[in-house]
Amino acid sequence: MPSESPAGAVPADRRPRLTPPIADVRRSVRGVLEPLPEAALVLVALSGGADSLALAAGVAFEAPRAGCRAGAVIVDHGLQEGSAEVAERAAAAARGLGLDPVRVVRVEVGVDGGPEGAAREARYGALEAAARETGAAAVLTAHTLDDQAETVLLGLARGSGATSLAGIAPDSTRRGVRYLRPLLGIRRAETRAACADAGLEPWDDPHNADPAYARVRVRELVLPVLEAELGPGVAEALARTAEQLREDESAFDAQIEEFIEEVCAPAEAGIAVEAAFLLHNPAALRQRVIRHVVASEFAVSLSRSQTLEVARLVTDWHGQGPIDLPGGVQAARIRTHVVFSTTGSTELLPHDH
Repeated sequence: MPSESPAGAVPADRRPRLTPPIADVRRSVRGVLEPLPEAALVLVALSGGADSLALAAGVAFEAPRAGCRAGAVIVDHGLQEGSAEVAERAAAAARGLGLDPVRVVRVEVGVDGGPEGAAREARYGALEAAARETGAAAVLTAHTLDDQAETVLLGLARGSGATSLAGIAPDSTRRGVRYLRPLLGIRRAETRAACADAGLEPWDDPHNADPAYARVRVRELVLPVLEAELGPGVAEALARTAEQLREDESAFDAQIEEFIEEVCAPAEAGIAVEAAFLLHNPAALRQRVIRHVVASEFAVSLSRSQTLEVARLVTDWHGQGPIDLPGGVQAARIRTHVVFSTTGSTELLPHDH
């Protein structure tokens, strides 16, 4: 009598046939694994849903061929009854695919940033801890083209700038941990088809169908209407828009890196930027420099309104006082510089450009 396979896993004696969806997922995974160093460990962020399960299967197949090792991290947010069982089922599927190590991490979800934001922060914290503990070269997440399109639409609705509209980056670093997202060119329907073709049984998170979440409303209501009224290809067009904006962002960032040291000076517990430089450059560059300086020095992201308020220290200077920013950062105009610090000190330090 054959032994029972782990839930969600494919029996060892029944290898999936190579169908177009499986091939597309594997090809996308191959593209991010091949440049990694020999014997590098990658961790799949696995929820057990169709997207991450298809990714896990693709990574399990491609990693040995790319000379990599592959494991998985399953984060149990503890937000739903039976979440521990769901997490263990995903872990069993990962082990059935041959991934190792496989970790299940239970997290406590706070309240800051709302339900979605708090869960995301807890999840990424757990992924980053696992990556550091295992020495992983990268964490792979299963964001798809549909996720990218939803992100761009939400950014448009909120009046976000180019950075937000650039959407989800295929390769990024957060708190020293590298994230790779190989499925950004793959539709959600393909990942579900890849699971079906491979005999994998994904878990459907009820939160993904809850209209209380804006992203779910975009997915279930807004995008289908746009496709119906404007014709097919809307999601792909939104993803292309994000890609073009990322290219623009990259060009601006490279330009800023070339001159940033020439216009900045060290300050007590912070950094200062020449007011004349900010004043005499176009608004787009001025605001990007402000955001760049605050993000790189203090790991704080400024909203557009906060950025514009700082910019008025040079564009509409009339002696106004310091501006309070997130993370305990203050911005103040001190003679020829705008000084950013976390102590309120505005003293510039000696420096050589």
